[in-house]
Amino acid sequence: MLFVLLVILHVVVSLTLILVVLLQVGKGQSIGAAFGGAGSSQTFFGSRGPATFLSRLTTVSAALFMLTSLSLAYMSASGGQDSSMTEPAPLPVTDTAPAPVTMPEPAATPAPSTAPAPITAPAPTQEAPAQPTEPPKRAK
Repeated sequence: MLFVLLVILHVVVSLTLILVVLLQVGKGQSIGAAFGGAGSSQTFFGSRGPATFLSRLTTVSAALFMLTSLSLAYMSASGGQDSSMTEPAPLPVTDTAPAPVTMPEPAATPAPSTAPAPITAPAPTQEAPAQPTEPPKRAK
């Protein structure tokens, strides 16, 4: 819970720091030009101008950013947040011989029946055709 709140605070401080840095102007320029005129910077940020206000806001934002960054780094290194990167790697799988496969017993063969076997008639035998005999000779 604390880790989540610290992450949210870190994001807000980061966005604030980015916004403050982008609002600052270079040397010789006035932030009043961004608001529509050169004289408006004296009334918008006070008599001393935006330099003091923005520089202090930048310093505070940078300090808070560094504190939240260090706190998040410490919490994640000390185990404040569960992470798969900090957990030890699982043991490697070793090659093992597969378990022997048991074959199912074959189905019981049917017991010989006591019924008489069907009687089959032998196939009829064919007699070989008789040799042709010579025709009788005619007398002359």
